Amino acid sequence: MSVRELVVLGTASQVPTRHRNHNGYLLRWDGEGILFDPGEGTQRQMLRAGAAAHDLNRICVTHFHGDHSLGLAGVIQRINLDRVPHQVTAHYPRSGQRFFDRLRYATAYRETVALTEAPVDRDGTLAVTPAYTLEARGLSHPVESYGYRLVEPDGRRMLPERLAAHGIAGPDIGRLQRAGVLGGVTLDDVSEVRRGQRFAFVMDTRLCDGVHALAEGCDLLVIESTFLDEDVELAVEHGHLTAGQAARAARDAGVRHLVLTHFSQRYPDPAEFERQARAAGFEGELTVAHDLLRVPVPKRR
Repeated sequence: MSVRELVVLGTASQVPTRHRNHNGYLLRWDGEGILFDPGEGTQRQMLRAGAAAHDLNRICVTHFHGDHSLGLAGVIQRINLDRVPHQVTAHYPRSGQRFFDRLRYATAYRETVALTEAPVDRDGTLAVTPAYTLEARGLSHPVESYGYRLVEPDGRRMLPERLAAHGIAGPDIGRLQRAGVLGGVTLDDVSEVRRGQRFAFVMDTRLCDGVHALAEGCDLLVIESTFLDEDVELAVEHGHLTAGQAARAARDAGVRHLVLTHFSQRYPDPAEFERQARAAGFEGELTVAHDLLRVPVPKRR
């Protein structure tokens, strides 16, 4: 049975707290696992969440600030220690290659896995698989930063009433799906497009074109909301979003499920992020993330 869910490993910005680990987010997409922004402590959080190095197929780093990347050293060494048998690919800003190299070889260990480095230096497609296309878009932060977007290919939804009207049933349905036509009846005659699911991961950034492009039409959007709206000047100065800004971007993009995360330690009440997001007009499903939370990707429409 396929599983599509987000496993939240950490939700703190800049420094961990007693209740929030540094960043870390694992997207389970059918049989693959994509780890986003492994901050310090990610290995232990994976253990607590029941995730293993063998679950990882890709690592996506948005930028090289410590709360988004210091966990790379441990995760990469664990991949090698556990002799993960499949290819693992790492995506990260090419301008931070020196940081990636230092983290990859931070200490002595035995390399047993051929980790594939696939740095990002422009907007566009990073990988195409049968299950998804992975894309990147530049964001606005004091250091180069990219957000990531995963798009499932569109499929077809068979319409029973149209199949019945054309007298197509049983094995003939499969033949029509494979060939595209059967006895003069085309696939378009008895089915409709089933839009693929869409996921986006947006971390440290001001509002910019990249935020809107990544969020557009997403079923599940994970986005930073470091500050509350009353501190919008701080957010702009340091290259971050407020809860209201993130929610308005999600609202305008037609996001179905919004996950707010990456919270400044200055705010003791996480419920205020939800109140401000609702006040900004977002009416979809809304989650204020906490460590070790599991968020399913919404079912197809």
